[in-house]
Amino acid sequence: MFDLLERKSVKSYCYFLGWVADKYPELVHRAVAQGHIIGSHTYWHRRIYQHTPTSLHLDLGMANETLSKLANYPIRHFRAPTFSITKKSPWALAILKQHGFEHDSSVVPVHHDRYGIPDSPLDSYLLSDGKQQIAEHPVSVLKLPGLRIPIGGGGYFRIFPWWFTRWALRKIERSGRTIHFYIHPWEIDPGQPIASQLSTFSRFRHYRNLNRCFDRLERLFDTFSFGNLDLPKPQGSYLLAG
Repeated sequence: MFDLLERKSVKSYCYFLGWVADKYPELVHRAVAQGHIIGSHTYWHRRIYQHTPTSLHLDLGMANETLSKLANYPIRHFRAPTFSITKKSPWALAILKQHGFEHDSSVVPVHHDRYGIPDSPLDSYLLSDGKQQIAEHPVSVLKLPGLRIPIGGGGYFRIFPWWFTRWALRKIERSGRTIHFYIHPWEIDPGQPIASQLSTFSRFRHYRNLNRCFDRLERLFDTFSFGNLDLPKPQGSYLLAG
């Protein structure tokens, strides 16, 4: 992944698990050396709404201690495991602020079985609990009449055909919105073990087109221009309430 980003002169936000950073600190050092910005993905990769406030506080503290030491700067960017900032977890916002986070990318403005806030804004905005607020940068979603389609990376990037992804991202770009795109390192690893206990649907969602993802990333970087790491200014706000 780092080799591809370097070859295409693309800079990114690298959201690390604290556990991974502790085991493989050289990955964080390499990301910093190549000009990427380090963010937190928690320590243990537990969904936010499965935490208690106390356990989330401890988890974020562990992750930030590791990541800030390795990066040599305070960690200000956060992405929740499985995009799990939802209406089940409005209490989490105060804890994120307590740990110094200023930017979040954990909300997907769609219906989904594990995540999503379907009526939330499509572009960067201020996510608020009525007292605290944080700049939210949602994963890109294509809005069609009566329909919102996630198009900003991950499984959607692997499952949808390339022509559809390119068309949808172009449409978002022409609308004046910023494209927020993500990918997991495991999604360019077709040789990873296959978990036998998964349901047919989960197996499809996880393993579909792993062998094509790296080539699609190259095409993405060749097709779209990726600028610097300046995030768009939030427009408007959204009240997160259970």
